[in-house]
This record gives sequence, structure tokens and C-alpha cells, in this order.
Amino acid sequence: MGFNKNIIETDLAPAAVGTYSQGVEHNGTYFFSGQIGIDPKTSQLVEGFEAQIKQIMRNIDGLLESCSITREHIIKTSIFVTDLDKFNLVNEEYVKYFSEPYPARSCVEVPNLPKGAVVEIEVIAAKG
Repeated sequence: MGFNKNIIETDLAPAAVGTYSQGVEHNGTYFFSGQIGIDPKTSQLVEGFEAQIKQIMRNIDGLLESCSITREHIIKTSIFVTDLDKFNLVNEEYVKYFSEPYPARSCVEVPNLPKGAVVEIEVIAAKG
């Protein structure tokens, strides 16, 4: 018997561009890889901080939809930004997509992100 994990693969979010899966489900918990603002239809990074957050949330919605779950199932978000001075913009966009009670969250500044992105968000969701 092997370890029971289900690999998530969907065209509703950008395809993995490296040695990782779009997500993995184990015992009703969904661990999704970080999303940057790549449009899955064009494989291009959208321009601008707010536009990237909006595209990221569309990508996350696509991942969730492919697993028959919604944002309400998200229990943790991790946000990576290249400029922590944009934290207020993160919060302004965040409340458009999440409502109370909010998921647990962390936000850190990083020097660089893949493909020149300025923000990346990863989520963990659970059924149950």
C-alpha cells in the first residue's frame, strides 16, 4: 500500500511549469501550489499589482472549482510580495474575495518571484 494522495491537475489554472503539482489532496485537505498572475489561456503574466492579484484569485477559484470546493473551504493563505509597502493593496483586494471569519494568513516580502511576478498566493483548503 502506498501513501494515499491525489494529484490535482486542471486547465482552469496555469499548468505547473516545474517539478511540482498544481495541488495535492490528502484525506480531504487540499494543498495548492502558489499562484502568480498568469492567465491560463495565454500563459502570460498580467501587468500590474492589482491585476495580478485578480488573476491569482481567478486561478485559485479554478483550482477550487476543479475539486468541487469554494473559497469558504480555504483555511490558510500564504502571500508573498516583492514590496511589503503594497500590503495595504493586498488587504484592499483580499476583502473582495474573503469575508469573516477570514482564513489564517501569513504575508512575507521576498526579493523575487517566478516570471517577474510581484505577488504570489498559495492556499490550503479542507472539506469537512
